[in-house]
Amino acid sequence: MSESLPAAVDTAAVKNYLLGLQDSICTQLESLNGQSFLEDSWERPGGGGGRTRVLQEGALIEKGGVNFSHVFGDQLPASATAARPELAGRSFQAMGVSLVIHPRNPYIPTSHANVRFFIAEKPGSEPVWWFGGGYDLTPYYPFMEDVVHWHQVARDACAPFGPEVYPRYKQWCDEYFHLKHRNEPRGVGGLFFDDLNQPDFERCFAFMQAIGNSYMPAYQPIIEKRRDMPYGEREREFQAFRRGRYVEFNLVWDRGTLFGLQSGGRTESILMSLPPQVRWGYDWKPEPGSVEEKLYRDFLRPRDWLAAEP
Repeated sequence: MSESLPAAVDTAAVKNYLLGLQDSICTQLESLNGQSFLEDSWERPGGGGGRTRVLQEGALIEKGGVNFSHVFGDQLPASATAARPELAGRSFQAMGVSLVIHPRNPYIPTSHANVRFFIAEKPGSEPVWWFGGGYDLTPYYPFMEDVVHWHQVARDACAPFGPEVYPRYKQWCDEYFHLKHRNEPRGVGGLFFDDLNQPDFERCFAFMQAIGNSYMPAYQPIIEKRRDMPYGEREREFQAFRRGRYVEFNLVWDRGTLFGLQSGGRTESILMSLPPQVRWGYDWKPEPGSVEEKLYRDFLRPRDWLAAEP
Protein backbone atom coordinates (compact mmCIF):
# COMPACT_ATOMS: atom_id res chain seq x y z
CA MET A 1 0.00 0.00 0.00
CA SER A 2 1.25 3.45 -0.84
CA GLU A 3 2.05 5.97 1.87
CA SER A 4 0.61 9.49 2.17
CA LEU A 5 0.24 12.21 4.78
CA PRO A 6 -1.03 11.15 8.19
CA ALA A 7 -4.77 11.37 8.81
CA ALA A 8 -6.73 11.75 12.02
CA VAL A 9 -7.49 8.53 13.85
CA ASP A 10 -11.28 8.19 13.99
CA THR A 11 -12.03 5.52 16.58
CA ALA A 12 -15.77 6.29 16.53
CA ALA A 13 -15.97 5.51 12.80
CA VAL A 14 -14.17 2.22 13.34
CA LYS A 15 -16.53 1.23 16.14
CA ASN A 16 -19.61 2.12 14.11
CA TYR A 17 -18.37 0.05 11.18
CA LEU A 18 -17.67 -2.96 13.39
CA LEU A 19 -21.10 -2.85 14.99
CA GLY A 20 -22.69 -2.66 11.55
CA LEU A 21 -20.56 -5.53 10.28
CA GLN A 22 -21.67 -7.72 13.17
CA ASP A 23 -25.30 -6.90 12.39
CA SER A 24 -24.90 -7.60 8.68
CA ILE A 25 -23.16 -10.95 9.07
CA CYS A 26 -25.64 -12.10 11.71
CA THR A 27 -28.61 -11.20 9.51
CA GLN A 28 -27.20 -13.19 6.59
CA LEU A 29 -26.36 -16.22 8.73
CA GLU A 30 -29.78 -16.15 10.38
CA SER A 31 -31.38 -16.25 6.93
CA LEU A 32 -29.31 -19.30 5.99
CA ASN A 33 -29.81 -21.10 9.29
CA GLY A 34 -33.47 -20.26 9.89
CA GLN A 35 -32.68 -19.44 13.51
CA SER A 36 -31.91 -16.22 15.37
CA PHE A 37 -28.75 -15.52 17.32
CA LEU A 38 -28.91 -15.32 21.07
CA GLU A 39 -27.37 -12.02 22.19
CA ASP A 40 -25.49 -11.58 25.43
CA SER A 41 -24.26 -8.06 26.20
CA TRP A 42 -21.48 -7.90 28.75
CA GLU A 43 -19.25 -5.43 30.56
CA ARG A 44 -15.57 -5.85 31.33
CA PRO A 45 -14.30 -4.95 34.80
CA GLY A 46 -11.80 -2.18 34.15
CA GLY A 47 -13.43 -0.81 31.03
CA GLY A 48 -15.45 -1.75 27.99
CA GLY A 49 -17.54 -4.72 27.03
CA GLY A 50 -19.21 -6.24 24.02
CA ARG A 51 -22.04 -8.08 22.31
CA THR A 52 -21.71 -11.84 22.06
CA ARG A 53 -24.07 -13.48 19.58
CA VAL A 54 -24.28 -17.26 19.45
CA LEU A 55 -26.16 -19.91 17.48
CA GLN A 56 -26.33 -23.44 18.90
CA GLU A 57 -27.84 -26.71 17.74
CA GLY A 58 -29.15 -25.34 14.46
CA ALA A 59 -29.98 -27.58 11.52
CA LEU A 60 -27.24 -25.87 9.48
CA ILE A 61 -24.94 -24.28 12.08
CA GLU A 62 -24.15 -26.62 14.95
CA LYS A 63 -22.40 -23.81 16.79
CA GLY A 64 -21.45 -20.36 15.67
CA GLY A 65 -20.66 -17.02 17.18
CA VAL A 66 -20.24 -13.48 15.88
CA ASN A 67 -18.78 -11.29 18.61
CA PHE A 68 -18.15 -7.57 18.93
CA SER A 69 -15.92 -6.32 21.72
CA HIS A 70 -14.53 -2.95 22.72
CA VAL A 71 -12.24 -3.06 25.72
CA PHE A 72 -10.04 -0.35 27.17
CA GLY A 73 -7.91 0.36 30.18
CA ASP A 74 -4.96 2.17 31.69
CA GLN A 75 -2.49 -0.69 31.39
CA LEU A 76 -1.87 -3.30 28.73
CA PRO A 77 -1.59 -7.02 29.51
CA ALA A 78 1.84 -8.63 29.65
CA SER A 79 1.40 -10.37 26.28
CA ALA A 80 1.19 -6.95 24.57
CA THR A 81 4.01 -5.12 26.33
CA ALA A 82 6.37 -8.08 26.04
CA ALA A 83 6.11 -7.95 22.26
CA ARG A 84 5.85 -4.15 22.06
CA PRO A 85 7.73 -2.61 25.02
CA GLU A 86 7.13 0.91 23.64
CA LEU A 87 3.48 0.47 24.65
CA ALA A 88 4.28 0.27 28.37
CA GLY A 89 2.67 3.05 30.34
CA ARG A 90 0.01 3.79 27.75
CA SER A 91 -3.73 3.51 28.01
CA PHE A 92 -5.32 1.36 25.32
CA GLN A 93 -8.44 0.55 23.35
CA ALA A 94 -8.99 -2.67 21.42
CA MET A 95 -12.10 -3.31 19.36
CA GLY A 96 -13.08 -5.87 16.80
CA VAL A 97 -15.49 -8.39 15.36
CA SER A 98 -14.49 -12.05 15.62
CA LEU A 99 -16.50 -14.99 14.38
CA VAL A 100 -16.30 -18.75 14.03
CA ILE A 101 -18.88 -20.92 12.29
CA HIS A 102 -18.95 -24.68 12.91
CA PRO A 103 -21.53 -26.19 10.51
CA ARG A 104 -23.24 -29.48 11.29
CA ASN A 105 -22.66 -31.01 7.86
CA PRO A 106 -19.02 -32.20 7.57
CA TYR A 107 -18.98 -31.22 3.90
CA ILE A 108 -19.28 -27.55 4.85
CA PRO A 109 -15.97 -26.18 6.14
CA THR A 110 -15.54 -24.40 9.42
CA SER A 111 -14.69 -20.76 8.86
CA HIS A 112 -13.15 -18.04 10.98
CA ALA A 113 -12.90 -14.29 10.47
CA ASN A 114 -11.67 -11.36 12.48
CA VAL A 115 -11.20 -7.64 11.91
CA ARG A 116 -9.83 -5.48 14.70
CA PHE A 117 -8.35 -2.13 15.66
CA PHE A 118 -5.95 -1.24 18.45
CA ILE A 119 -4.79 2.12 19.75
CA ALA A 120 -2.49 3.02 22.67
CA GLU A 121 -2.16 6.59 23.91
CA LYS A 122 -0.09 8.65 26.32
CA PRO A 123 -0.28 12.41 26.99
CA GLY A 124 2.32 14.31 25.00
CA SER A 125 2.94 11.44 22.56
CA GLU A 126 1.52 10.43 19.21
CA PRO A 127 -0.95 7.54 19.44
CA VAL A 128 0.24 4.10 18.42
CA TRP A 129 -2.42 2.32 16.37
CA TRP A 130 -2.89 -0.52 13.93
CA PHE A 131 -5.46 -2.68 12.17
CA GLY A 132 -5.45 -6.44 11.84
CA GLY A 133 -7.63 -9.30 10.75
CA GLY A 134 -8.38 -11.72 7.97
CA TYR A 135 -10.24 -14.97 7.44
CA ASP A 136 -9.39 -18.63 6.96
CA LEU A 137 -11.15 -21.84 5.96
CA THR A 138 -10.94 -25.28 7.59
CA PRO A 139 -12.48 -27.95 5.33
CA TYR A 140 -13.05 -31.50 6.50
CA TYR A 141 -13.63 -32.89 3.01
CA PRO A 142 -11.79 -31.46 0.03
CA PHE A 143 -13.48 -29.62 -2.84
CA MET A 144 -11.06 -27.72 -5.04
CA GLU A 145 -13.72 -25.38 -6.43
CA ASP A 146 -14.65 -24.26 -2.90
CA VAL A 147 -11.07 -23.46 -1.95
CA VAL A 148 -10.42 -21.66 -5.23
CA HIS A 149 -13.57 -19.56 -4.78
CA TRP A 150 -12.53 -18.66 -1.21
CA HIS A 151 -9.15 -17.43 -2.41
CA GLN A 152 -10.57 -15.65 -5.45
CA VAL A 153 -12.78 -13.52 -3.21
CA ALA A 154 -9.83 -12.83 -0.91
CA ARG A 155 -7.67 -11.79 -3.85
CA ASP A 156 -10.39 -9.55 -5.27
CA ALA A 157 -10.88 -7.82 -1.90
CA CYS A 158 -7.16 -7.03 -1.78
CA ALA A 159 -6.78 -6.02 -5.44
CA PRO A 160 -7.63 -2.28 -5.09
CA PHE A 161 -4.80 -1.93 -2.58
CA GLY A 162 -2.04 -3.29 -4.80
CA PRO A 163 -1.11 -6.55 -6.54
CA GLU A 164 1.36 -7.49 -3.80
CA VAL A 165 -1.21 -7.41 -0.97
CA TYR A 166 -3.01 -10.74 -1.51
CA PRO A 167 0.18 -12.83 -1.95
CA ARG A 168 1.73 -11.24 1.16
CA TYR A 169 -1.27 -11.76 3.43
CA LYS A 170 -2.05 -15.17 1.97
CA GLN A 171 1.47 -16.31 2.90
CA TRP A 172 1.15 -14.74 6.35
CA CYS A 173 -2.09 -16.67 6.87
CA ASP A 174 -0.41 -19.94 5.86
CA GLU A 175 2.38 -19.27 8.33
CA TYR A 176 0.15 -18.10 11.18
CA PHE A 177 -2.52 -20.82 11.11
CA HIS A 178 0.04 -23.60 11.41
CA LEU A 179 0.15 -26.08 14.28
CA LYS A 180 3.86 -25.95 15.02
CA HIS A 181 3.72 -28.86 17.44
CA ARG A 182 2.31 -31.08 14.67
CA ASN A 183 3.91 -29.36 11.66
CA GLU A 184 0.45 -29.27 10.12
CA PRO A 185 -1.72 -26.47 8.66
CA ARG A 186 -5.05 -25.85 10.36
CA GLY A 187 -6.79 -25.57 7.01
CA VAL A 188 -6.43 -24.05 3.54
CA GLY A 189 -5.72 -20.49 4.64
CA GLY A 190 -7.02 -17.22 3.30
CA LEU A 191 -5.77 -13.88 4.60
CA PHE A 192 -4.04 -12.71 7.75
CA PHE A 193 -2.68 -9.23 8.45
CA ASP A 194 -1.60 -7.40 11.57
CA ASP A 195 0.20 -4.20 12.62
CA LEU A 196 -1.23 -2.33 9.63
CA ASN A 197 -0.43 1.26 10.55
CA GLN A 198 0.82 3.16 7.54
CA PRO A 199 0.49 6.94 7.85
CA ASP A 200 -2.78 7.04 5.88
CA PHE A 201 -5.34 5.98 8.48
CA GLU A 202 -8.23 6.19 6.04
CA ARG A 203 -6.59 3.82 3.57
CA CYS A 204 -5.81 1.29 6.29
CA PHE A 205 -9.38 1.57 7.57
CA ALA A 206 -10.70 1.06 4.03
CA PHE A 207 -8.63 -2.10 3.69
CA MET A 208 -10.00 -3.53 6.92
CA GLN A 209 -13.52 -2.80 5.68
CA ALA A 210 -12.82 -4.50 2.36
CA ILE A 211 -11.78 -7.65 4.19
CA GLY A 212 -14.71 -7.59 6.59
CA ASN A 213 -17.20 -6.99 3.80
CA SER A 214 -15.86 -9.85 1.67
CA TYR A 215 -16.25 -12.60 4.27
CA MET A 216 -19.84 -13.56 3.49
CA PRO A 217 -19.35 -13.46 -0.31
CA ALA A 218 -16.46 -15.87 0.25
CA TYR A 219 -18.32 -18.26 2.58
CA GLN A 220 -22.01 -18.18 1.71
CA PRO A 221 -21.75 -19.83 -1.75
CA ILE A 222 -19.83 -22.73 -0.18
CA ILE A 223 -22.52 -23.19 2.47
CA GLU A 224 -25.28 -23.19 -0.13
CA LYS A 225 -23.48 -25.66 -2.38
CA ARG A 226 -22.73 -28.23 0.37
CA ARG A 227 -25.55 -27.89 2.87
CA ASP A 228 -27.72 -30.69 1.44
CA MET A 229 -24.99 -33.26 0.82
CA PRO A 230 -25.76 -36.52 2.67
CA TYR A 231 -23.31 -37.71 5.32
CA GLY A 232 -23.01 -40.45 7.90
CA GLU A 233 -21.28 -41.37 11.13
CA ARG A 234 -17.89 -41.81 9.42
CA GLU A 235 -17.91 -38.21 8.20
CA ARG A 236 -19.06 -36.90 11.58
CA GLU A 237 -16.29 -38.79 13.37
CA PHE A 238 -13.65 -37.37 11.03
CA GLN A 239 -15.11 -33.90 11.48
CA ALA A 240 -14.84 -34.27 15.27
CA PHE A 241 -11.24 -35.46 14.94
CA ARG A 242 -10.25 -32.51 12.75
CA ARG A 243 -12.04 -30.13 15.10
CA GLY A 244 -9.57 -31.29 17.71
CA ARG A 245 -6.82 -29.65 15.68
CA TYR A 246 -8.87 -26.46 15.67
CA VAL A 247 -9.06 -26.54 19.46
CA GLU A 248 -5.32 -27.16 19.76
CA PHE A 249 -4.48 -24.12 17.66
CA ASN A 250 -6.85 -21.77 19.47
CA LEU A 251 -5.66 -22.76 22.94
CA VAL A 252 -1.94 -23.05 22.21
CA TRP A 253 -1.06 -20.53 19.50
CA ASP A 254 -3.80 -17.99 18.83
CA ARG A 255 -2.82 -14.41 19.73
CA GLY A 256 -6.40 -13.21 20.06
CA THR A 257 -7.25 -15.89 22.61
CA LEU A 258 -4.16 -15.06 24.66
CA PHE A 259 -4.77 -11.29 24.53
CA GLY A 260 -8.42 -11.68 25.44
CA LEU A 261 -7.74 -13.86 28.46
CA GLN A 262 -4.81 -11.78 29.70
CA SER A 263 -6.67 -8.48 29.27
CA GLY A 264 -9.55 -9.65 31.43
CA GLY A 265 -11.97 -10.24 28.59
CA ARG A 266 -15.09 -12.35 29.01
CA THR A 267 -14.00 -16.00 28.99
CA GLU A 268 -17.29 -17.35 27.61
CA SER A 269 -17.04 -15.00 24.65
CA ILE A 270 -13.35 -15.66 24.02
CA LEU A 271 -13.83 -19.44 24.04
CA MET A 272 -16.95 -19.22 21.91
CA SER A 273 -14.71 -20.32 19.03
CA LEU A 274 -14.43 -23.87 20.34
CA PRO A 275 -16.58 -26.51 18.58
CA PRO A 276 -19.46 -28.27 20.35
CA GLN A 277 -18.20 -31.81 19.74
CA VAL A 278 -14.61 -32.94 19.34
CA ARG A 279 -12.51 -36.09 19.67
CA TRP A 280 -8.89 -37.11 19.84
CA GLY A 281 -7.64 -40.50 18.71
CA TYR A 282 -4.19 -41.75 19.59
CA ASP A 283 -1.82 -41.64 16.59
CA TRP A 284 -4.70 -41.62 14.12
CA LYS A 285 -3.86 -41.82 10.41
CA PRO A 286 -6.20 -41.76 7.41
CA GLU A 287 -6.78 -44.93 5.43
CA PRO A 288 -4.61 -45.16 2.29
CA GLY A 289 -6.58 -44.12 -0.77
CA SER A 290 -9.42 -42.56 1.25
CA VAL A 291 -10.89 -39.11 0.75
CA GLU A 292 -9.58 -38.25 4.23
CA GLU A 293 -6.07 -39.06 3.03
CA LYS A 294 -6.69 -36.77 0.03
CA LEU A 295 -7.41 -33.92 2.42
CA TYR A 296 -4.07 -34.44 4.15
CA ARG A 297 -2.10 -35.08 0.98
CA ASP A 298 -3.46 -32.44 -1.37
CA PHE A 299 -5.13 -29.75 0.75
CA LEU A 300 -3.39 -29.48 4.14
CA ARG A 301 -0.28 -27.90 2.70
CA PRO A 302 0.49 -24.35 1.55
CA ARG A 303 0.03 -23.94 -2.18
CA ASP A 304 -1.02 -21.43 -4.82
CA TRP A 305 -4.73 -22.18 -4.94
CA LEU A 306 -5.41 -19.69 -7.70
CA ALA A 307 -3.10 -21.60 -10.02
CA ALA A 308 -5.94 -24.16 -10.00
CA GLU A 309 -8.50 -21.66 -11.33
CA PRO A 310 -10.76 -23.13 -14.07
